[in-house]
Amino acid sequence: MVSATPASGLAGACRRAAWQHGGMLDIALQPVTVGTSGLGKRPGADAGLARAILSSRFHQADTSNNYADGESERLLGEAIRELGGLPEDRVVFSKGDQDPVTGAFTGERMKRSFEESTGRLGLETLPLYQLHDPYTISVAQAMAPGGPVDVLVRLREQGRIGAIGIAAGTRELVEEYVKTDAFDVVLTHNRYTVVDRSAERIIELATERGMTVFNAAPFGAGILAGDNFRGATYGYSEPSPEFLAHVAAFRALCAEWGVEPATAALHFSLREPRIHTTVVGVNSVERLHELQGHVDAVVDVEFWAALEALGTPPAPPTD
Repeated sequence: MVSATPASGLAGACRRAAWQHGGMLDIALQPVTVGTSGLGKRPGADAGLARAILSSRFHQADTSNNYADGESERLLGEAIRELGGLPEDRVVFSKGDQDPVTGAFTGERMKRSFEESTGRLGLETLPLYQLHDPYTISVAQAMAPGGPVDVLVRLREQGRIGAIGIAAGTRELVEEYVKTDAFDVVLTHNRYTVVDRSAERIIELATERGMTVFNAAPFGAGILAGDNFRGATYGYSEPSPEFLAHVAAFRALCAEWGVEPATAALHFSLREPRIHTTVVGVNSVERLHELQGHVDAVVDVEFWAALEALGTPPAPPTD
């Protein structure tokens, strides 16, 4: 699943032994992980969604310290307690985030983030904890002795974390972190979809290193999944007319083949052998049920050849 490789010279030769992988994501991943970034944004209404997620056919949930200001983790923790503890066949992944007030992302902040996450979830250990959106610090600062990555490594050595990962959007930044060889897992989002291949290099680098790959947001933040409450945006950004034309051609192809666009978008990620699990965010019980239908749907193998015939997608609006 994840191989042991030494760190690059970025953190200095004297740190290489410290960065040596001490853990693995040693669980059998399901093809789909439920993303919970939207959980907790509806005060008083999302407790039922948290329970539904942990009782669904999908045994993996992905959250983060900063999702809904901590409400995502809190609601999952509440549901876990109602179940009498996290069932043995269920796992929850989370991420460490910068200080929500100051933006600081120091080693001390990573320690606090982890304790906040485990406290809300009511779990002593997590199978995966990730450095999340480290935009307020440089890679060198993140990798420095006593920095956030050093803290993650030590938590892994202590057995509090099974594996450590990098989860961010900006492609070049993620590539730089992957090249440090410090991580077991990489999560990319809104950058490897049925209309976007911009994360190809990230996936290549991760595969070369034997890393586990999480591919999140296969619907491009909504535009590929039917009604898009954000308008005609892709990955939270305004796309070019050429990109929108390609999306329209994709939708027309789906109509021709009798395939729901969301089904095709999901299966595009599921059929990629280098991707170990696809993270799909759900913000309601209805969306959770729809996800089950998309997973179970069968897409004609010849559809994919027709999709390739559409040509290389135009540059996406993301970086």
